[in-house]
Amino acid sequence: MQGLLPFPDIGEIAFSLGPVEIRWYGMAYAVGLLLGWIYVKRLVTNERLWGGPSGITKDNIDDFLLWATLGVVLGGRIGYVLFYQPSYYLANPEQIFYLTKGGMAFHGAALAMTFVAYLFARAKGISMLALTDAVTACVPIGLIFGRLANFINGELWGRVTTVPWAMIFPGSDGQPRHPSQLYEAFLEGLVLFIILRIATHSFLKLQNPGYVTGMFLVGYGVARSFVEHFFRQPDVTHAISVHTPLTPGLAYSIPMILLGAYLIWRARPKQQSV
Repeated sequence: MQGLLPFPDIGEIAFSLGPVEIRWYGMAYAVGLLLGWIYVKRLVTNERLWGGPSGITKDNIDDFLLWATLGVVLGGRIGYVLFYQPSYYLANPEQIFYLTKGGMAFHGAALAMTFVAYLFARAKGISMLALTDAVTACVPIGLIFGRLANFINGELWGRVTTVPWAMIFPGSDGQPRHPSQLYEAFLEGLVLFIILRIATHSFLKLQNPGYVTGMFLVGYGVARSFVEHFFRQPDVTHAISVHTPLTPGLAYSIPMILLGAYLIWRARPKQQSV
């Protein structure tokens, strides 16, 4: 059986510098962090969006870049180890440090970034919610590149399908499948970025601390859950899938949606009593 669209077998390595191999996944993280850093610096210096000074300086964002990088990489890796493959890494602890062999979890990175943002905001004397609002407004940029890297690597493919754009992914069972990585790049990345951009620039929601953070959490959780439920091949060996009707990604997204909804409710404009 052949896929209706050929899979573009680009390979995991983007380019080499002598003995050093630069992989697409690493490139995705680097480009996402760089573009996010530039975007956040523009946000925090645009007083129109905040109704005055944001309370966050460009220097704060420069300093936070290192904190964010450590949070994303360490949190993503530790989250994957704990949330998805704990038994494997317990038996093979040396594999935890082999980042080039795959295994990063967005929900782990999100938890780590929340902790990092709390520590950084406290150390610098700035509002944590203002910081997370600015940062989450740019996160979809990184998600676009991360999902495209998943696609290039031929991993996290979708369910078997007969749609005209189905593909046969390397390492799969040879059946045409949804390119669910591209669906996630579109929904979690492009669509969510546009929604947050409208919220920050048209509706000026940065003036309601926590609102943009809440919108991101709800938007990501809903987009991830939608693709996981209908298109992405579930991990049926995971303990959550074995004991519940939920996929791991869906189960981990539910708390994000609930927290996001609470932050949106909390950030709503308060009605003045007459």
